[in-house]
Formats: sequence, structure tokens, C-alpha cells
Amino acid sequence: MKKIAVTPDPIDVNALIDWAKDRNCGAICTFMGTVRELTGDQKTLYLEYEAYHGMAEKMMDRIADDVIANMGCAHVAIVHRVGRLEILDTAVAIVVAAPHRDASFKGCRHAIEKIKELVPIWKKEYGEDGSYWVEGIPSQKG
Repeated sequence: MKKIAVTPDPIDVNALIDWAKDRNCGAICTFMGTVRELTGDQKTLYLEYEAYHGMAEKMMDRIADDVIANMGCAHVAIVHRVGRLEILDTAVAIVVAAPHRDASFKGCRHAIEKIKELVPIWKKEYGEDGSYWVEGIPSQKG
């Protein structure tokens, strides 16, 4: 089962976890990407995310299909927020349920890496020194 969304609304991670619970899954792995205040020595005031909604959800759906088909996971939720986000707001949440922990960890990691690589969602950082668009980021930096 999948739950996919691009939304301007705050993400309720606990609701996603409740949705993913399954009596045949002994592991639920979650990932939350939050807005941090510092990127290196640059202070962030807030972020704005924009998305090509239809394509973003379509790509997230494909990523969820891949996690389910190739990693032995039963449930995958991927929700990304758009609009203005303040420091500590959740920008993206991924919840993966699987029979065993290894699959849930691998599925969660695979999903966030593919989101960063493939999904048309863009981030603009607003800092004390102005604003700038953040380009395609390697996983280690984002």
C-alpha cells in the first residue's frame, strides 16, 4: 500500500505511522527532513519549496512502487511539503513498514535518495545575506 502527497499543510508523521501499522510487519522506519537553521556558516531564516505537483506525485508513486517491489516492504508513505517552512518544520516524511527491520531501513533510505535525485521539488533558502535556489544536492549535503 502507498500514501503519496505534495501538500502545503503541516505533515502529521504520527498519522502516517498509524496508517503504516500492519500485523505482518515487525518494523516501521521513519525519516523526517526538517528545516535547519545553519547550513555551514550560513544562517537560514526560512525556506520555500515549490513543486511540479502532478509530476512530483507521479515520481514519488514510482519510488514507492520500487521500494515495495524490490525491498520487501509492505507500506510506503511519502509526503513532501511545499510553501514557506520555518526552522524545525518537517519538509519531507517517509514511513516504510516491512516484515523485518533491514528492509524497512533500506526502503526508507532508498526513498529519500531517489526523491532528492528524481522528484521535481525545488528549495529556495532565505538567509540573512539574501536568498538563493538550492540546486540538485548530493545526498550527503541535503
